[in-house]
Amino acid sequence: MPVLEIHLVEGLHTSAQHAELLVVMSTRYAEITGVPRDRVRAHITLHRPELWANGAIPADGRSAPYFTAVVYTDHPAELRRRLLGALTDLLVDVLGVDRRLVHGQLVPVQPDDCAVGGLARR
Repeated sequence: MPVLEIHLVEGLHTSAQHAELLVVMSTRYAEITGVPRDRVRAHITLHRPELWANGAIPADGRSAPYFTAVVYTDHPAELRRRLLGALTDLLVDVLGVDRRLVHGQLVPVQPDDCAVGGLARR
């Protein structure tokens, strides 16, 4: 279930940066996990500044991206750590954000609990 979700504050980054993130993060996810790139789904969710807080400070103007990546539970821990690091690196590189403000999470799923075209499969 190769799905990436990137949360950003609206207006802090360009449409070109959004598009680049979707491509490079999808590609890196596929490279690291071995999933065909055409099966990776990625999207960006933009949040209005008044609905976002960094360190309990609303709309402080800093970009603090948050991402999730759905991964199969049988991926080894080393692969999962590498994926977290690689996706963080891409956010830092593409958006020019402070690495310390990037948060990420892997969401583990059982392979049998995922479907493509309505069929459970890897």
